[in-house]
Amino acid sequence: MISDFHKLEIWKRSRELVVGRYKITNSFPSDEKFGLISQMRRAAVCVPSNIAEGAGRRYVKEYQQFLQIAIGSLCELETQIYLAQDLGFIAIINSRDALNECIAIRKMIRSFSNSVKA
Repeated sequence: MISDFHKLEIWKRSRELVVGRYKITNSFPSDEKFGLISQMRRAAVCVPSNIAEGAGRRYVKEYQQFLQIAIGSLCELETQIYLAQDLGFIAIINSRDALNECIAIRKMIRSFSNSVKA
């Protein structure tokens, strides 16, 4: 398959997403350490991880499945960003930026997945 996932823009951009979510969650209340902080970080980390894992698979269908899992993790992260906003953990302006980044990466992954052929 695509063994050199390091060159993929979706992988690079999703790594940046992870760094951003770690920075945002640093300001959350400490009692959220095992709650929303952990959930958001895990969902974010799943995105580049699944892109990379799928790239190592042998068959296109497997790769596309891992890309779909990455999209699912992005949707999960979007929900968690809304929850963090609802709970007052992040400002609306910060959540808008984070949501826009999730949406942009999701579109990129969908487009890439459609372009991957057997």
